[in-house]
Amino acid sequence: MSNTRNFVLRDEEGNEHGVFTGKQPRQAALKAANRGAGTKSKPDIIRLRERGTKKVHVFKAWKELVAAPKNRPDWMPEKISKPFVKKEKIEKLE
Repeated sequence: MSNTRNFVLRDEEGNEHGVFTGKQPRQAALKAANRGAGTKSKPDIIRLRERGTKKVHVFKAWKELVAAPKNRPDWMPEKISKPFVKKEKIEKLE
């Protein structure tokens, strides 16, 4: 029983492009953050609208280079980019 939800990425003008799925908005935001170029000192703002609703979840997102886990496979590099998100607010559309 996977209750995956779809979240659409919105820009400042309200244009929608890109769909990210997840059980929670944070899970979809982490996927979107991994494609962004934000840093901890200058995070990106990610707006995700849940399909079928008028809720827009707003996150600050960035990624950092961290050491790969000890049990990494041979093909994985020693440093990987790890996404981070912090929820700011929920906006309602009219």
